[in-house]
Amino acid sequence: MAVGVLLCLLAAGCGKTGGKPKEYAYVSAQEAFLRDQVAAVYKKVGKVQNGDRVEVLEKYRRFVRVRNEANEIGWIELRYLTSADVYEQCQKLAAEHAADPVQAPATTRFATNLHVTPDREGEHLYQLKAGAKVEVLARATSEKPVPQGAQPKPVVARKGKQKEEGPSKPMEDWWLVRVPLPPGSSVPGRVGWVLARMVDLDVPIEIGQYAEGQRIVAFFVLNQVDDLSKQVPQYVVAVNEPRDGLPFDYNQIRVFTWNVKKHRYETAYRERKLQGVLPIRVGQQEFDKEGKLPVFVLRVKDGAGNVDVRTYKLNGVMVRHVFPLGEEKPAAKAAPARKRRR
Repeated sequence: MAVGVLLCLLAAGCGKTGGKPKEYAYVSAQEAFLRDQVAAVYKKVGKVQNGDRVEVLEKYRRFVRVRNEANEIGWIELRYLTSADVYEQCQKLAAEHAADPVQAPATTRFATNLHVTPDREGEHLYQLKAGAKVEVLARATSEKPVPQGAQPKPVVARKGKQKEEGPSKPMEDWWLVRVPLPPGSSVPGRVGWVLARMVDLDVPIEIGQYAEGQRIVAFFVLNQVDDLSKQVPQYVVAVNEPRDGLPFDYNQIRVFTWNVKKHRYETAYRERKLQGVLPIRVGQQEFDKEGKLPVFVLRVKDGAGNVDVRTYKLNGVMVRHVFPLGEEKPAAKAAPARKRRR
């Protein structure tokens, strides 16, 4: 962002004192010190943290003189600040996604920014340290920047196969993540977009080992079963191909149930060739004689791009598609007659 544009935006969100409007900015660096003067040699007269609001008092080239919440006054580099407008965008994003269901817990692999949009050039305010815990909410893709002078690699069909569905330009996946807050907090957690490769989903090893080279994008505990006085979770897992830029969030669903006799996980249900869209929701539902059962709800696109909502129930180790009232299950197609060998 150009320095002149940022300086104009810094005037947003202000009150008035003595007829002169106050200017506010927000600290986008992880941590920064306030200096007593703009010079090669200076004293540290204060400190600010990521997300802190500061009052802008004076501007000089690439420096801004500010007052922090502790009433400490000093100079800070302009690149460590962002405007009140960006702060408002961050607050709006957090409010819009405050009630979104968590698709998977995750941990940041490296220090990263929380962007307002899924774009490397998108505005950001908050930063996350390496090892920070986050909640994955949604997925998006954007075009991957190509170094100046470089040419994107063409998409080539595999030998003997048609060209796979996907973008012709290099793309990269993004996760919309939320920083969890302590229980009972009334303030929305910080929300933003991060590059998918910057975080690792905290997939339990007991189901992660069955990924079969695919990418797990979401997982949920459906219920728990008792095995030798130990509660063992049963899962529904969303899986996708291990590449970025696909036009769907997942293409396969698997349900893992626990075999109490053999003391191991088994695949109770698998559905392939989906064009699934996050979020997936889980819960419980009453089913007459069957009682209350775990359910999961998928959103799947058809060939025309329309999204169909499908509900499934888990009864023991059996997974069944739950059809709306008045809608009957489609009749199974008859298998073609086998030709007799002569």
